[in-house]
This record gives sequence, C-alpha cells and structure tokens, in this order.
Amino acid sequence: MSGRSEKIRFPGALGEDLAARLDLPDGEVKAYALFAHCFTCTKDIFAASRIAEGLNSNGIAVLRFDFTGLGASEGEFANTNFTSNVGDLVAAANYMRENLAAPRIIIGHSLGGAAVLAAAGDIDEVECVCTIGAPADPHHVALNFKDDIDRIMANGEADVTLVGRPFKIKKQFLEDIEGQKLSDKIAKLKRALLVFHSPIDATVGIENAQEIYLAAKHPKSFVSLDTADHLLSKRADAVYCANVIAAWAERYLGTTKNTTDKTDIPAIEDGIVVQETGQGKFANAVSVGGRHTLKADEPLTVGGNDTGPTPYGYLLTALGACKTMTMRMYADRKKFPLDQARVTLRHDKIHADDCDTCETEEGRVDQIDVEIHLEGDLTEEQRQSIYEISERCPVHQTLKNEVSFKSKLTN
Repeated sequence: MSGRSEKIRFPGALGEDLAARLDLPDGEVKAYALFAHCFTCTKDIFAASRIAEGLNSNGIAVLRFDFTGLGASEGEFANTNFTSNVGDLVAAANYMRENLAAPRIIIGHSLGGAAVLAAAGDIDEVECVCTIGAPADPHHVALNFKDDIDRIMANGEADVTLVGRPFKIKKQFLEDIEGQKLSDKIAKLKRALLVFHSPIDATVGIENAQEIYLAAKHPKSFVSLDTADHLLSKRADAVYCANVIAAWAERYLGTTKNTTDKTDIPAIEDGIVVQETGQGKFANAVSVGGRHTLKADEPLTVGGNDTGPTPYGYLLTALGACKTMTMRMYADRKKFPLDQARVTLRHDKIHADDCDTCETEEGRVDQIDVEIHLEGDLTEEQRQSIYEISERCPVHQTLKNEVSFKSKLTN
C-alpha cells in the first residue's frame, strides 16, 4: 500500500479499547474519512483496506477500526448491539477530532453502512455520508441466523455460525435492532449521501438501496456496482468505489471550508510566519520570506499527522543546508574538484556528565551528530580543509554563540 499507516487505540462506547488503523496519503491530507466495516468483519477486510488505499491515492486519510468485541478490539461481541456500534463510531469521530481532525466523510459497508446513517447526525463535521451494500433496516442482519432466532429468544442467548465462525448472539441484540428506525434518521440526515449497491448482492438485496435512496433528501446519489459481490472481494470493485467517493466528495468538501482550516497564512518578506492549520493537533503552515510555503508537524507516535518535518527537523535542515552551501562556496573559490557534498545530521539529548566539552555539569544537553561526506577527486588536504570550513558556517556559529531573543505578545 502507498502512503503511511499507523496502529492506534481509543476507548469505545462500552469503555473497552478499540483497535484502529490510520491510513495517510503520501502528500497533503485533503480530508479525513471514517470507515465502518461489515457485520462480524474487521477493519482489515479486503474491502476496507483497498478502499482506504484508493482514498489515500486521492489525498484522503482514512481511520478504520474494529467494533467492540471484533478483530483486535477489546470486549465481548455478545455484549454489543447496533446501538453500541453507533456509539463506537461516534467515539472514533471524537478521537479523530481531538487528536487528528474531525471526519468530513463517513463510509459504512453492509451493517456498517446502516451504522453510519444512524451516527452521522451526531458528528457535526460530517459533510459526506456513503453506504456500500447497506441494509435499510438493521433488523435485516437477523436473516443471517434466522433459524436460530427462536432459540435465542427462548434461552436468552445462543451460539450461531456466521461466515464459518461461531458467535454468541444475545436476546438484547435482537431487541435492539428491532427498535431501530433508520428511515427517520435518513430523512433528517442533512448531508450529501452516496449509495453504492450491487444489483446481484445475495446478502443484502438491491431493494435496500432503493429504500435508503427514497427516504433521503437531496443531495443524494446512487451508483450501481454491477457485477460486484457483497464483500467487494474483487480489487477492481473496491478501487472503483474509492475513486468515485473521492470525486463525489470533492464537490461538497470544496464548497464548505473546514471550520478549523487556518491555512490562510500572512506573508512577510523580511521574516518567517508559522501558524497552526487546525488540521491536526500539531500541524503548522510556514511562510518563508513571503515566497515559500512549508509544513511543520510531529510524528504519528506523539499525536501529530506527520504532514511535515518536526521543528528539530527544520533546525537540522538549516544547519545541514548551511554547511553544504558553505562548503560549495569555499570549494568553488579554491577551485577544488568537489563533485558533491552531503551532510547527515541527528539530534539527541545526552547526560551532561557524558559530554567532555560541555560547560553544563548537570541534567541533559543537546547533542547534534554531524557526518560530512565529500565526493570528488580531492586530496586529503583538500578534504580536511573543506571539512574545517563547514564548522564555520553561519548557522553553526549561531548555534554555538549566545543568542538574544526579543519576544512580545501582539493582537
């Protein structure tokens, strides 16, 4: 898969930790999507992973997770129901809002599609809702174990076989789905809706798509998946869904600016402006001299989106670039046959008592490790001379010398 992927966990509706995977595109994140998998499936089902991959290629980040009691998530499946699934979706959106950016697209496959129809109204930032092979009524899922319903109701629970695996279904599950009325929620959706369905879906009939579509108000769209099966087991079908979702969502995401989008950054010619974008916990836009726009962020492991270098990354970049430029100017002036200069830098904090040249005696000090690599038909004397001049580059001197800061708070 292209892009980047990170495993994360967050608390679900019932309090247990849910396992999730965040798939990020290689470049800029245009929007975040939340994906809900099918009944008794997991976040890693082919349809989910392939759709996430396709959306990533269109600049859309995707969070997909295992509902409580499924996959790598904690909890007992037998204690869950449709209502808890909807709660898990809202919990996932809350996690995204607090740590990444709120989902503007929400996608559900099969029963997950019914869940996103129910949950969308509780996630204010959602602008686009998409269902794939979804039932119009959550009670439809009971058809998967219709021969066991009487036994479940009589005994309070029963073990049933679904997709070749045993699952415990409790009476409360049946009572919960019986009480769900999606038609009202669909009618009050007030979001753009895209309905995918295959006319030969043998698990959830095409009539369900018709019911969803008729219950919804515009803007709404229907796309037939022709020869696709219910699980979208053919890669081409999942990729097709992803590409259509991206193209369709662009119409709506482009007309409504994200309320947290702060990328309209002022520019000054004689300095640098750094401003939060609102697209994640640590993401910043950087304007350099009014001519160059960069990004700064933190890695996924500390709550960032990894959309740009870290502040220390930029510090090392400045030092490394200054060194190569200084060496180039010196080599050209001396007419040394330097073909290419390369600098590798790493930053760390070490104990002060491990540093022989530091004035600080306690605590930790910053250490920057620098490796200089020179290519060209250079004598050893020329190599040493170029290396020594790199130690005198302006940024290196700034970091070594005392620096005065003048700060003030402005309106």
